[in-house]
Amino acid sequence: MKTLVCITPGEFKYVTGEKPQLQPGQAIIKIKRIGICGTDLHAYDGTQPYFEYPRILGHELSGELVAFDDAPGFEIGEAVTFIPYFNCGKCIACRKGKPNACVEIKVCGVHQDGGMVEYISVPSYALIHGEGLSFDALALIEPLAIGAHGVRRAGVTKNEFVLVIGAGPIGLGTMEFVRIAGGKVIAVDTNNDRLRFCREKLKVAHIINALDGNVTEQLESITNGEMPTVVIDATGNLKAINNAFQYMAHGARYVLIGLQKGEICFSHPEFHKREAALMSSRNAAREDFEHVISAMKKKLVDPTTYITHRVLFDQVKDEFGGWLNPAARVIKAMVETT
Repeated sequence: MKTLVCITPGEFKYVTGEKPQLQPGQAIIKIKRIGICGTDLHAYDGTQPYFEYPRILGHELSGELVAFDDAPGFEIGEAVTFIPYFNCGKCIACRKGKPNACVEIKVCGVHQDGGMVEYISVPSYALIHGEGLSFDALALIEPLAIGAHGVRRAGVTKNEFVLVIGAGPIGLGTMEFVRIAGGKVIAVDTNNDRLRFCREKLKVAHIINALDGNVTEQLESITNGEMPTVVIDATGNLKAINNAFQYMAHGARYVLIGLQKGEICFSHPEFHKREAALMSSRNAAREDFEHVISAMKKKLVDPTTYITHRVLFDQVKDEFGGWLNPAARVIKAMVETT
């Protein structure tokens, strides 16, 4: 079995190993698609928090179910994806229905080896039915579920202004689910190509380049002086996260989907007088995956819109570094296996 290992930041190596053997409570999937996400890029770049090397990357995955134990309702040969956050089922978060924030969580491709392999073994409880969706679509459920979870955390309601900072794949998915929830999206980024994508592909009415003029003044103009009632960060950039505290309306909710290594800093009086709420949004839950699948089946979201680059598994080592270059204009790179 061929495997691609990130040995150290900036270095990949193909190795040959044994195909996984079926274990109790596990399922084996023949990988068909691997979506490349920000976590993978940050890991390769050496900037991903909570990361150790060597590591097999990849958690946006889909494939063919080839073997399983204790997975009632599934069939050999069906197309599947899975929830790549493996939880203990016993800690306080799991007992409170938040397995996505499990104390002992093991994220596939981050805390343990992931899906840049020909075959992968995963817990059977994590399996998700393909529901007739393509392998491309199934591999993109997870990143869209991240955005859907953040929108659910924010409690977005109809017609409220929602500022989404960051127009990468997670931010774009977040914008989609703000729209589905009835909110009015304001997209902020520093990349004009990505902002153009927001306007042309996602039909976002309000876009702001953070480098062009005063962002606060532009937000005031869009919101009739009231400012957004929801702010969602999807950048993981410390400066962007800290700056966004000034963009909240009184009574606003601020949700951090993006993650960075440092400490956030804001004015307590300004935050306090707004009676604002600050929340993190970690991973996603099964209900978010189900929400994404439903949206795909109803044609409310077209996941293939995001795919800008395609490569074969044997090409990843040579192509991966180039995806870090903004000039490559990567929204989502998709790896196809044989």
